[in-house]
Amino acid sequence: MTPSGKFGRAVYVQAYSFTSAPIAKALVDAARRGVKVEVILDKSQRKETYTGATFLRNEGVPVYIDAAHAIAHNKVMVIDGQTVVTGSFNFTKAAQEKNGENLLIIRDAGLAKLYMENWEQHRQHSEEY
Repeated sequence: MTPSGKFGRAVYVQAYSFTSAPIAKALVDAARRGVKVEVILDKSQRKETYTGATFLRNEGVPVYIDAAHAIAHNKVMVIDGQTVVTGSFNFTKAAQEKNGENLLIIRDAGLAKLYMENWEQHRQHSEEY
């Protein structure tokens, strides 16, 4: 999809753990600039003390909880229907500062479309946070 297509000017996130304040702030800033931002998180984020879920929701970013799996272990961002960010990297301070992680950025509209189809399937069985 091109930026003017169905998924243009948008960031769709799937994350297992989400405690990174800088990433959460960047998503809120993007939403304030008119970028569509939506986030699906694992059910563990309901109980975590330091989670971005509440911050994002309170700032107007739609957050959904995927409780249909033992663990919703995805770590994905689809940006503007063109770019996929994925890897072992949880969106956490520990991942950024302490852990051995990998992060892959793929610019491929066809692959982004497949990831978006998967995101939408998970959104279908997720609940609003």
